[in-house]
Amino acid sequence: MTDLDSAFAALGDPVRRALVSRLAHGDATVSELAAPFDLTQQAISHHVGVLRRCGLVEQRREGTRRPCRLRVDQLALLGGWVDEQRRVWDDRLDTLARALDEES
Repeated sequence: MTDLDSAFAALGDPVRRALVSRLAHGDATVSELAAPFDLTQQAISHHVGVLRRCGLVEQRREGTRRPCRLRVDQLALLGGWVDEQRRVWDDRLDTLARALDEES
């Protein structure tokens, strides 16, 4: 299960957001993930580890390869939380707008 605090903290880093965006298109190894960045493979491994620990990415062994996969189900949990907050604020703003209209 994804810990919301650690997942949002992980996504606060632009490199990790870019990795999540890349993995949304399909599985990739750390070396494949590192290709577009001016970072070492070790640095990308660190970022992947952060994403793994918060539950957004999983990594498996396929012989000598260790492809990473985005946990879309866990990402959807974050989206659900954001959607709920949006609904709450939309309701509050609608209530405020009605109150202001009644005063006019």
